[in-house]
Amino acid sequence: MKFVKSLFAVAVATISLTQTAHTFEERVVALVNDIPVMQSQVKRVLGKKKVTEASHRAAVDQVIDDMLIQQAMKEANVKVSPAAVDQAVENVAIQNGITYGQLLDALDYQGITLEQFKRNIANQMAMEQVRHFSIGQSIQVSPQQVQSLAKELMAKDKAAGKLKTVTGKEHRVSHILLKTNPILNDAQAKAKLNSLIADINSGKITFEEAAKINSVDYASGADGGDLGFNFLEIYDPAFTKVASRMKTNQISAPFQSQFGWHILKVTDIRDGDRTEDAYHQRAYQQLVNKQAEEASKDWVKALRKTANIQYVGQ
Repeated sequence: MKFVKSLFAVAVATISLTQTAHTFEERVVALVNDIPVMQSQVKRVLGKKKVTEASHRAAVDQVIDDMLIQQAMKEANVKVSPAAVDQAVENVAIQNGITYGQLLDALDYQGITLEQFKRNIANQMAMEQVRHFSIGQSIQVSPQQVQSLAKELMAKDKAAGKLKTVTGKEHRVSHILLKTNPILNDAQAKAKLNSLIADINSGKITFEEAAKINSVDYASGADGGDLGFNFLEIYDPAFTKVASRMKTNQISAPFQSQFGWHILKVTDIRDGDRTEDAYHQRAYQQLVNKQAEEASKDWVKALRKTANIQYVGQ
């Protein structure tokens, strides 16, 4: 009986040790965008290397980087066509001054099949796409950064006597806005605006009076629909497109924007000072270029910049 109990104790101990080892093997060592990095993945990277705190952390980081690359490939929806790979293989031969047949011979000599070579090329092409995607995603320029650098650039050019005034066309636009609701659908809103155009053209009512009575853009409606002088790009794209084509005091046909249904007329056009806008654009471009240059030096680091990485138990 004692012998049986001893065997049972050994069995339990063995199971416990196995479970403990298994638990250790599969414990979570980090989270990458809420996806766990397991100790078993880290162990595979370590291989036969001596396990130290530094080597373990390096292995964890390698697994994290690999996961980020895979996530970026999925997010970027990277696809490399067989035709693009074939062309790339031909380009390799051309760049090395050899024929396609000679390239195949060279691969065969190195023990590499054409399919293996194509897979390597496809992986490189995919990684390059991910690289561009990750760099683009990592670029984050705030309005405050742009404004600060723009002021600095303007002050520098002004002090050097290099400040140049940039002008552009400002349009003074008036409009009437209608929004659909349970008792006014798209067709009815358009019909009502067409009716207002007919009344304005016949002299029954002025555009300004129609705006005060009908426009649901209440701020401008109180001023007869007047939006004041502005550069057109500040408006909704549909609004900008229509306004840019209008002659002064010509009333547009009804059109729809993200805000509702409009009619508009351009009442005046003048040259406006766009110097600050030009410097803001210059500052923005400089900031973007600088971040892109830094990110391109280590694009995997750029992936880390936008990732949520948590080390567990460290």
